[in-house]
Amino acid sequence: MSIPDDNLLGTYLRDRRTKLDPATFGFSMTRRRTPGLRREEVAQRANVSATWYTWLEQGRGGAPSADVLERIAHALMLTNVEREHLFLLALGRPPEVRYQASEGVTPRLQRVLDALEFAPAIIKTATWDVVAWNRAATVMLTDYATLAVEQRNILRLIFLNPRVQAAQHDWESVARFVVAAFRADVARAGASRSIQALVDELCQASPDFERIWRDHDVRAYGEGTKQLKHRAAGLIAMEYSSFAVDGRPDLSMVIYNPATQEDAEKIALLVKAQYKTAP
Repeated sequence: MSIPDDNLLGTYLRDRRTKLDPATFGFSMTRRRTPGLRREEVAQRANVSATWYTWLEQGRGGAPSADVLERIAHALMLTNVEREHLFLLALGRPPEVRYQASEGVTPRLQRVLDALEFAPAIIKTATWDVVAWNRAATVMLTDYATLAVEQRNILRLIFLNPRVQAAQHDWESVARFVVAAFRADVARAGASRSIQALVDELCQASPDFERIWRDHDVRAYGEGTKQLKHRAAGLIAMEYSSFAVDGRPDLSMVIYNPATQEDAEKIALLVKAQYKTAP
């Protein structure tokens, strides 16, 4: 039997505060009739009026501002997912994006990549740094393990690495796509200020990047077809798709599938050849 609730925000706030340990925050444990923090303790931590916070839980406090919601989220020690849920309940929209640099991928996520034996796959950050890849990506795209961490950036590779440039079937089209999708990604992630040093570096090092960057084009990564000129196997076509990594808004996974059976056979031979030569 469902339980109707026309005060979802208040119910959520009450639930979150009752799950917190008062001792963790230095509050006295004496004379407590219910678990968790009291309303006035949450209000104190959020620097809001205890009366107003009580009204908010009761569904008569009016719509809180985003700033107040941020303080309440901090007071209740909400995770990123819980914070987003709080904003959706209170304002009907997610909070403003807070960009955080990636800390890499979990072993489980790396095993997902490794399971794609003959499909090149990478995981990149919102600022287009490649942080994980599989063996097929090493063969078909770039041997990222041989590069310094700061050089594993897709824009640096496309505009500053002659070998990567030579492998592109239509470099101008690829370069424009990369810049436009990159611009959209960093804006969506709230990382526009974080990439200013990279943009300045590329503008100085590559007139082509500066020219394309000044066009201010944006586009989604989405899906499409990529053609690469492999030095041993010739032209190889792959269909790519980009996926968000759930729970990690800073990451996305890009998977390249061979476009034809002939392309699949070429990639399989190249990957198997690397297996034989790998230490």
